[in-house]
Amino acid sequence: MARHELKDSRAVPGFSCLKMKQELQERVDRETEGMTDMEILEHTRKGSEAFRAEQKQRRAEKVELKELVGKK
Repeated sequence: MARHELKDSRAVPGFSCLKMKQELQERVDRETEGMTDMEILEHTRKGSEAFRAEQKQRRAEKVELKELVGKK
């Protein structure tokens, strides 16, 4: 991000990055409680694959929407 873009960024009222991080860490801790290191790695790998698939789908939908809007 360029410096001039940083000046224009605004905080989101009521949003706390630290609170979000803590909540996510607590969720991960609950999900992986009692897992071995190898099980945690597999859990993380599966989550990463699911995230990538979701992002790929969203990009495809965005392209389709742009194509539809462009045809009007």
